[in-house]
Amino acid sequence: MGESRLDMGRVWAARGVIDRVFLDSPQYRCEALEGALGCGVSVKLETANPVRSFKGRGTELVASRLAAGGARAVVCASAGNLGQALAWSGRRRGLEVTVVASRFATKAKLDRIRALGATLELVDGDHELARERAAAIAEYEGIRLLEDSLDLETCEGAATIGLELMEGTPTFDTVLIALGGGAMATGVGYVVKELAPDVDVICVQPHGAPALTRSWHERRVVTTDSTDTIADGVAGRFPIPEVLDDLLLIADDAVLVQEESIISGMRLLYNHAGLIVEPSAALGVAAVLEDPTRFAGRHVLTIICGSNVDLPTYHRWIGTPGG
Repeated sequence: MGESRLDMGRVWAARGVIDRVFLDSPQYRCEALEGALGCGVSVKLETANPVRSFKGRGTELVASRLAAGGARAVVCASAGNLGQALAWSGRRRGLEVTVVASRFATKAKLDRIRALGATLELVDGDHELARERAAAIAEYEGIRLLEDSLDLETCEGAATIGLELMEGTPTFDTVLIALGGGAMATGVGYVVKELAPDVDVICVQPHGAPALTRSWHERRVVTTDSTDTIADGVAGRFPIPEVLDDLLLIADDAVLVQEESIISGMRLLYNHAGLIVEPSAALGVAAVLEDPTRFAGRHVLTIICGSNVDLPTYHRWIGTPGG
C-alpha cells in the first residue's frame, strides 16, 4: 500500500497559519454521557468558533496561501459548513468568495454564508451538482476551485485536531470520526496513527449516504445514485480516489448507522451534555448506541464537528419545545 498524501511536518506548520480562534478547541471527559452509552466518553468540541464547525482549520490554510500568492478569488461547493468557513477566512484576507450549494441545504448555513459576505449560488440538485457548477465557475473565471477532502489543505487543517487529541497522555483507546468527504477522517486519523498507532480509528457514516464506507470495505471507489439522510454534511455520492487511498491506510473500521440512532445521539448530547449539534456531529454517539457491546469497557473520543442547524427542525427531530 502506498504512502499517505499527508505530511506531519506540514500539519505541525499549519498550526502557525490557522487563526487561533480555531485552535485548541475544548476537549474533555463527558461523564454525563457515560451512563447512557455504557463506556468512557470524551468529546472534542469543534463548534466553539466563529463558523461552528471544524472546517475553518482547512480554509485558513487555503485563504492564507491564496492571499500570499496574490489571488483575488476562490470558489467552492458546500453543503454549508465549508462555505461558511471559506467566507470567514476569505473575508479576513480580502478574497472574493463564491459558494455553490444546493437550494435544499440547511437554511441557517445558507444565511450565514451570505452574512459573511460570500456570493452564494444555489443549484436545483444535490451536493454533487453543486460541485460540477463550482468547477465550471472556476474554469470560466480562472480562479481557484477549493475541493474539500481532495485539496490537502482541508485534510491537513483538520489534522491539527489530531495533534490536540494527542497532547499529553491520551486516556481514550478509540476515536469515532464522522465520515463524509473524508477530510476530517483522513486528517485526524493520520495523526492519531502516527502518534498513537494502538488507538482505534473508526469512521461513521449514515446508511443513507454510504458511498465512502462501502468503498473502504470493498477497497475500490463505490458510488451511489442518491442519498437519503438528515446528516447533510456527510451526504456525498462520489468518493474521491485519493481520499479513499488515505482512508485505507488509517481507518481500523468504517460503520454505517441508522437515522433513528443519529437522532437519539443528538438527543443524548442535548440532554446529557448541553450540546446542540447537527446530525453529522452525532454520528460517533450513534455508533456506540447501535453496538454497545463492542464499546463496553472502552473509552471513546468523538469529535463534535458542527452545530449549524435550523433550530425549528432540530427541535422537531429531538422532541423538545421550539419546533
